[in-house]
Amino acid sequence: MFRRSLVTLAALLASTAAFAQSGKVTVVTSFSKDVTDPLKKAFEKAVPGAVLEVQNRNTNAGVKFLEETRSNNQVDLFWASAPDAFEVLKAKKLLAAYKPKATGIAEKVGSYPVNDKDGFYVGFAASGYGIMWNERYVKANKLPTPKEWQDLAQAPYFDHVSISAPSRSGTTHLTIETVLQGEGWAKGWRTTKEISGNLRQVTDRSFGVPEAVNSGQVGYGIVIDFFAFSSQGAGFPVKFVYPSVTTLVPANIGIVANAPNEAGAEAFVEYLLSPAGQEALLEPTIRRLPVRPETYAKAPADYPNPFKDKNLQGLLTFNAETSEGRTAVVDTLFDQLITFQLEPLKAATKTLHEVDAALAKKPNAQASALAKEARDLIAAMPVTDAQAASPELRAAFTGGKEKGARQAELEQQWAAFAKDNYAKAKAKADEALKLAR
Repeated sequence: MFRRSLVTLAALLASTAAFAQSGKVTVVTSFSKDVTDPLKKAFEKAVPGAVLEVQNRNTNAGVKFLEETRSNNQVDLFWASAPDAFEVLKAKKLLAAYKPKATGIAEKVGSYPVNDKDGFYVGFAASGYGIMWNERYVKANKLPTPKEWQDLAQAPYFDHVSISAPSRSGTTHLTIETVLQGEGWAKGWRTTKEISGNLRQVTDRSFGVPEAVNSGQVGYGIVIDFFAFSSQGAGFPVKFVYPSVTTLVPANIGIVANAPNEAGAEAFVEYLLSPAGQEALLEPTIRRLPVRPETYAKAPADYPNPFKDKNLQGLLTFNAETSEGRTAVVDTLFDQLITFQLEPLKAATKTLHEVDAALAKKPNAQASALAKEARDLIAAMPVTDAQAASPELRAAFTGGKEKGARQAELEQQWAAFAKDNYAKAKAKADEALKLAR
């Protein structure tokens, strides 16, 4: 599909002295082999002598790895979907500035700049967050089709939804952060916890969610868009929707400071931004949204186009600095309030669904009041958004023996808060159910 572009790119790289060195180019990435293998093969074909070595780590683990090995760095590139992770690396001076020579790249996707204003990382694709589902599963179980996040909190979805832990997945962190930014801290957490009460599972890796939906182990998954698009390209019976509260942000790549093969790293960046690299994103196993607008002329007819599709124009403007400032707090809150308390949360939620069903048949004011109290207990948060972004809480999650002790103390407090609130919510829901029946 992109043979001519490969020839053009090869000629460009061959004629540029900066790419005279090839050899091994090492990249740390959160992307799966379905994404990296085709791009590795195409890059090595375009740049004779280059060998792309791919080290797969989730986003958070990749950031920590670069921090821990900075004194003896052996990595050339960091490649991931989360813009706030790149902000962390930039702040820690772990990235090298580079201005690509490629032209024809959009300045913005939606309202979000494609490239870092200071040149420390560049966008190569756009990504959005939403809901995928298995059509066969949904039809077999006579389940509804979702459109909004709040749909997943409704009774028919109970035990049919999957998500990965944001502490283990940079893209899931961005999804949760998008809901928090779009709905506000209190309402966003209420929505998140109401959905979580319907979860079948919280996976420890982002790939686990689309795999479960593809195989029909679960009906719905909260995912980054390309998981669903690549599943469709592979022939799985899945659908995907962007809720109205979502965002499009660039997936990025950055050259690591003191890269062993800086020239090779630059060559790979140029490849990703070239017509060939952008066209490769359209491959069925990849299905990312290119940042080169002209590439969409070669996309399938139903391919999302953030530069033309009206429903992708007015999305939330994601604030990466806000996200970066409270990443550890948000991820820890999710784990302590949801991941590690999933069963009591589900128990209270299931009973509340039963209360709603009973009240629909026979209204009862006292039962309704108790159900509201139960829901408020579930939605309550141990910290405000201001506290979450405060220097005190940020410092508690930045390492060190003393700070580590403070982190452990906070985790225990938050877990106890959730356990107590969910128990009280279950008791009120039980009482409401007795009155409603």
